[in-house]
Amino acid sequence: MNKKTFFFSQQKNIFIIFVFLTAFISIYGKSFLKNSDLFWAFKYPKNFIIPLKTYISSFMKWLVESANFGLFTFKELTRAISWCIEIPYKFVLSLIAKGFYQGQGSQAVLLLSPISWMAIVIIMTIIAIKLNDIKLAVLTFFSFLYLAVFGQWESSMVTIASIFIAVPFGVLIGLITGIISYKNQTAHKIISPILNLMQTMPVFAYLVPVLVLFGFGPVSALIATIIYALPPMVHTSYLGLKSIDPFIIEAGRMSGCNNRQLLWKVEIPSALSSIKVGINQVIMLSFNMVIIASMIGAGGLGYDVLTSLRKLDIGGGVEAGLAIVIIAIVLDRMSFVFIGSQKIYKNKKMNFFIRNIYFILMICLILITYIGGSFFSIIQSYPSTFFISTSEFWEKSIKHININYYDQLEITKFYILKFFMLPIKKFFLSIPWPWFVLVFTLLGWHYGKFKLAILNFSLLSFIVVNGLWMKAMVTIYLCGASVILACLIGIPLGIWGGLNQRANRILLSITDTLQTLPSFVYLIPVVMLFRVGDFTAMLAVILYSLAPAVKYTIHGIKNVNQEVIDAGIANGCNKRQLLFKIRLPLALPEILLGINQTIMLALSMLVITALVGTRELGQEVYIALTKADIGRGLVAGLCVAFIAIIADNTIKSASKRLKNKYGFI
Repeated sequence: MNKKTFFFSQQKNIFIIFVFLTAFISIYGKSFLKNSDLFWAFKYPKNFIIPLKTYISSFMKWLVESANFGLFTFKELTRAISWCIEIPYKFVLSLIAKGFYQGQGSQAVLLLSPISWMAIVIIMTIIAIKLNDIKLAVLTFFSFLYLAVFGQWESSMVTIASIFIAVPFGVLIGLITGIISYKNQTAHKIISPILNLMQTMPVFAYLVPVLVLFGFGPVSALIATIIYALPPMVHTSYLGLKSIDPFIIEAGRMSGCNNRQLLWKVEIPSALSSIKVGINQVIMLSFNMVIIASMIGAGGLGYDVLTSLRKLDIGGGVEAGLAIVIIAIVLDRMSFVFIGSQKIYKNKKMNFFIRNIYFILMICLILITYIGGSFFSIIQSYPSTFFISTSEFWEKSIKHININYYDQLEITKFYILKFFMLPIKKFFLSIPWPWFVLVFTLLGWHYGKFKLAILNFSLLSFIVVNGLWMKAMVTIYLCGASVILACLIGIPLGIWGGLNQRANRILLSITDTLQTLPSFVYLIPVVMLFRVGDFTAMLAVILYSLAPAVKYTIHGIKNVNQEVIDAGIANGCNKRQLLFKIRLPLALPEILLGINQTIMLALSMLVITALVGTRELGQEVYIALTKADIGRGLVAGLCVAFIAIIADNTIKSASKRLKNKYGFI
């Protein structure tokens, strides 16, 4: 046995010993220490809890009520920000959804109707045609037609109006921040960890401070959406600019460009493909957040889904949810086609009308439908008498399943709860917090040396001293149970997709669709079938977090070096041996990264499942939102983010070590 093999063998033995010790302490530790002075190891003493949430709430109260910056107060600053967003939002909302009015309340007089539903359907189809994608044009036409026919038009337009405002603000602020980060390394070192923290913070945690600072309403929802959607745009802009070939920049300087010209004429055009990817991410995150932000006044489809969930209105929830899915898929496909499209340089001598034919067609269409709408109301707004509703169908379907398969569903739920979820919950809740902190500190030392060990110790200690350890353990239990099942489903599917090209196409199309769906949508079917509770939350989390486990496994299996496979075949390996002795070990670093992404998505979804009755950190954030308690919401949100950061850094370090072991680095 060589030194390297002996080293990894010893590591494996140490890991097994720690697992057994943790299991032993979890099972017997509490009974041994119940009457001793060491029982504090299971329940952190209240006298030593740091009231950080109280300090934060007090500071925010001072900021809102008393802070003064000389020329203006903090309240005046928030009002100015609100005004900058409210003006364009009201215009877009009036243009496509509400119409332009003069006066207030019952005295308001309609001056100009919104753009006709017919015009919007055709305009969106024309945009898809301009992107040179006929299939996308057909999808867009029937998708927007669905919104009108099924009575979801007005709510959909409210949601789309929010997207039309949030995305430009998010892209502009994100691009500027990315440029600053690229131009100044000190700024990058400050911005990067803030962005990493923002990307791991639960969505509800954004709503609490925005609600207190900006009040309840659509503008507050838009501000929360812009903040939430910023990080990917900053990251992609920075990485795109950073990866530009130095020879291109040098050529720009030799051509006489000053710094401003170099940035806008050379660097940004060279990084445009990465910037386009950032725009796609901003669109999808904005869409997801606008739905969730209905809780603080965004309105639209998110509010319809939330209301349906609260009233257990199955049909209404499903119809609004389907509308969300349809818009999400169309926007996602459009943005991806836009990313892949090439700029077409038009002949400046070409006739003005030919050069701008699509834009002219849209203007003419709006004018024609405005005139036609004054004579025929069907042109202006789709008549409610022609609405088609599937509400009754969904109600009957769910009722049929609950009546005819109730026993089977309940038995499945009972056995999974009793023999899978509750043992995991008991295991985590019985681990003494000092032992848990020690184990993850040692894991950090093992995979990332001093830096990762200190990080893990500090972040776990933060959770302990803020008195949220038990809720953090419930979060980890739910996340762990969900991730285990998601991996048990996703990894075998990924192996199948990696070995079979047809399966690969099917699985990737399904996972791509799953990743475009806003998180709210996953709650609808599981609540209707299983009501509220931990089991329901786990199912929603599995559905939401399944895609990375499948996609990364496919990627890992497909990218195993063919020469290694051929060598295995030459040595007499059969298909099973090739899979378990060669493909899976070599694909393990990629599979670990997939598990890491599954954990990240599971944690983000868990906070939303507080709506269906879970009792973990997500509930703390949700309660803080209902009470407008900034301190409570931010501390709980930070605890979720810290759990995500620990998992992310530890797994990435383990993956890096495995890649080094197999010679990938």
